Amino acid sequence: MSATEASPAEKGVMQIESFIGFAKRNGGLIALIAIILFNIAFTPNFLHPQTFFVNISQVATIAVVAVGMTLVIATGGIDLSVGAVMALAGALAPLIFTSSFAEAYPMLGLAAAFVVPVLVALLCGLFNGSLVSFLNVQPIIATLILFISGRGIAQVLTNGNLQTFSHKGFSYLGTGKILGLPFQGWLVIAIACLIWWLVHRSLFGRYLLAIGGNETAARLAGAPVRRVKIGAYVLCAGLAGIAGLIVVAINSASDAARIGNLMELDAIAAAVVGGALLQGGRAPIFGAILGAIIIQLVKYTLLANGVADEVALVAKAGIIIAAVYLQQGRKE
Repeated sequence: MSATEASPAEKGVMQIESFIGFAKRNGGLIALIAIILFNIAFTPNFLHPQTFFVNISQVATIAVVAVGMTLVIATGGIDLSVGAVMALAGALAPLIFTSSFAEAYPMLGLAAAFVVPVLVALLCGLFNGSLVSFLNVQPIIATLILFISGRGIAQVLTNGNLQTFSHKGFSYLGTGKILGLPFQGWLVIAIACLIWWLVHRSLFGRYLLAIGGNETAARLAGAPVRRVKIGAYVLCAGLAGIAGLIVVAINSASDAARIGNLMELDAIAAAVVGGALLQGGRAPIFGAILGAIIIQLVKYTLLANGVADEVALVAKAGIIIAAVYLQQGRKE
């Protein structure tokens, strides 16, 4: 053995370090493969098409909100109000398409049921972004305001009642299919591709990542910091509004007290698992989709194997801790 040749022990250490590095770079994908293999082996009917469709429907809302949350996290912020915004949008839609206006003008009423809730959600994002950008309120505090009040407004609008309905046009958002796959799955793909293009191919995206990486340097370089930050919160809230409509359309019912409940936790977890850094500067859009799928499959796996729903919250916390640990390795 030459002086420069590594000993068998050193080669073993190098291989272990190489494997750890690979795991850190591809932790999300490895976790997804492990969960799928576990379900194939132990979960009854996991490969049944109906199970596939149910998981697509369930993961769609998490994925849509997680993509928006990734944009906010990329600026170094956080949005705790996404669940409340979902409840607000979800409460408004049935009120609109069951109104006397919608009865008189069905097509206009249906269009308004999609457009108005999303516009209201965008205004919520504008409110959050303005607090963060102009008043320098900490993001967690700024979004806490709507986290508390948004769901209350939704419950006031509906008098706290469960709204049930039967409307084929609106329900297509949650129950329609294209080429045999749920419509909301295609919607998630379209949104992810659009936001990916926005982040990686537009000036807004470059500013977004620059501001998250070093806000002071970005400002000195001429980046419109306030406008970009507001844009991130507006997009996040708008996507939360769309997610709220999907939930209502799937259930053919609107319960302001339950729509989007704890969605902020799922969205943050999905974004972090997908590779977003809480310090900002990264916006892995398709990583957020991967994180959402992992979060959904963890919940499904636990429930399908008879584990209490509450345990899923503990599992999610464990996933977040593991993801943050891996991110620290990437940052270093």
